[in-house]
Amino acid sequence: MSKKKKIQKTLVEKILDKEKVDYVPMTFETEADGDTQELVTDKSTRDGYKIYKTLVLTGNKTGPLVGMLPLDKHLSYKMLAKLSGNKKVGMVPLKDLIKTSGFEHGANSPVGIHSLHNYPIFFDNEAERSEKIIVSAGKVGQSILIEPHALAKAVNATFGDFAVDNPE
Repeated sequence: MSKKKKIQKTLVEKILDKEKVDYVPMTFETEADGDTQELVTDKSTRDGYKIYKTLVLTGNKTGPLVGMLPLDKHLSYKMLAKLSGNKKVGMVPLKDLIKTSGFEHGANSPVGIHSLHNYPIFFDNEAERSEKIIVSAGKVGQSILIEPHALAKAVNATFGDFAVDNPE
């Protein structure tokens, strides 16, 4: 019999534990090239729950900011700029991502970024209407299933419309 491999808690999970925010840890198996292979968890805990991506952007007035939107949607730069009080926003270049957010591509988490930098964080309104969402736990391959209002409160996020089906 092989021993079950225990997955260490990420900084994000430790922060949520400290703040007494409920979540369910989830693990993604990844291939050598980093592509997500499959979600390893009880299937009933993920059915119907959308995976949210954490985008790190910069605004002409606010500086760095974070946009959270469903993986299957596109970001409307114009809508997020208006919501965030900027004239325009743009993605942080990949080469500057770790320096800006503290996390590598694929591991950005609103909880981790909030604890390190306290940048403004925006969730698309679709999250506000969801029972639970899946977001990164701050490490590639690790995520959490969490109630969006509890997450938004923990990171002082604002809800608004900025996710679209087709890019601008």
